[in-house]
Amino acid sequence: MVNFLIGIHAAFGELGIFAFLWCLVEIININEQRIKRAKIAALIGTFFIILSWIFGGFYYTNYYGNEVKPIIKEGPIPWAHNVIMEAKEHIFLFLPFLSILSTAILFKKSKNLDKYKKGLIILIAIIILIGFTMAGMGYLISTGARAGLEAKI
Repeated sequence: MVNFLIGIHAAFGELGIFAFLWCLVEIININEQRIKRAKIAALIGTFFIILSWIFGGFYYTNYYGNEVKPIIKEGPIPWAHNVIMEAKEHIFLFLPFLSILSTAILFKKSKNLDKYKKGLIILIAIIILIGFTMAGMGYLISTGARAGLEAKI
């Protein structure tokens, strides 16, 4: 049941979120150098979030639905799929688009970023919050899978 794709999915997602945390730190007190670093961080974060989306989607369509989902649903905590996974698969869809949006704002509005700074900070904070929420939800889902396997034994 353990699949390396889920580890890659989680690692890319976490790297993406940490890159956006770096981006947030850079734009709090902006200057020309910090804007350059924020752009780099946002590009890295967007790249990793998109990779996480791709690997997670591949894992979900090829392994999770056939192998893991039935184990969770038949186990002692079926809500790990019925509630957590259902929410996760819909909430996660926002991350690639929000990351692309924040990166675009950084590149398009870098000359007068003071005007957009507050909104950009809120946007990046939402990305980070959703990202950490996804990690927690992933933990609960994998706990549901482990509990389902133990119940079978």
